[in-house]
Amino acid sequence: MIVPHATSTPASARTSARTVRKAVIPAAGLGTRFLPATKATPKEMLPVVDKPAIQYVVEEAAAAGLDDVLMVTGRHKRAIEDHFDHAFELEQALAAKGDAVRLDAVRDPARLADIHHIRQGEPLGLGHAVLCARRHVGDQPFAVLLGDDLIDPRETLLGRMLDVRDQYAGSVVALMEVPREQIHLYGCAAVEPTGQADVVRVTGLVEKPSPQDAPSAYAVIGRYVLDPAVFDTLEHTPPGRGGEIQLTDALQELAAGGTVHGVVFDGLRYDTGDKADYLRTVVRLACDRPDLGPEFTAWLKEFVTSLDRGGAADGRRLAA
Repeated sequence: MIVPHATSTPASARTSARTVRKAVIPAAGLGTRFLPATKATPKEMLPVVDKPAIQYVVEEAAAAGLDDVLMVTGRHKRAIEDHFDHAFELEQALAAKGDAVRLDAVRDPARLADIHHIRQGEPLGLGHAVLCARRHVGDQPFAVLLGDDLIDPRETLLGRMLDVRDQYAGSVVALMEVPREQIHLYGCAAVEPTGQADVVRVTGLVEKPSPQDAPSAYAVIGRYVLDPAVFDTLEHTPPGRGGEIQLTDALQELAAGGTVHGVVFDGLRYDTGDKADYLRTVVRLACDRPDLGPEFTAWLKEFVTSLDRGGAADGRRLAA
């Protein structure tokens, strides 16, 4: 039996000795599922409570010891670059007011890591976005974090994946068991057990298979630790599903050589790529905040009770 990664496992004490120091965050998507909000605002900048979604991802990378972050962006994504830069005038105004709390909040994004930016140019798929990072990454292993998947800050998934990479070399993907009827939304992995309860060897990968064709119920979620060999594979990977260069297809070729492992995860993951899941993410993270949670949770309970009673008028009053 494959046992998911225990969420209570402490962060590795070997962070400073790890071989992986760079992270790549693809952020060139058009965000069509959130139009019209994303017509002029990058989807990665949509707020989750009071921080843009992409800041949670950079914070996760930094917490795992990845202090060199490359963002692969596209046209109309300048707001992402500005967010992770210093805002001199705003900082000066807050400092003059003595508003230390907001000043720290404004400065924090630029202090998280050494952040770089490159443009993808053409929307040719996740595999192509990763390939755009080749010159920056060079011949070093690196992590890829997708902005639609937020992993709860209390989890240690990325740190565990880096440990597995250090142990086995090759590439490592994050896996989560999902209902069979949802597997068509993900890349899907065929797996074999290893000597570790939460680690599997990936023997094959299929991009968004139908439930009847899926080799398992293990979905690939948006965290990868990749060997630089993936670049040579991506160079000759033809366009796949949707006419795009799929990272899954390149990893399938590497898996055939026995060099891909998976970490099975059952912790807290938030999908901000879907409207309903985005709303659930905001509510859950707001409830967890010590400064917002008690008041917001009390209101939420009262609001849900009013809905259960069918009280439209009560609902309007509580929404005010």
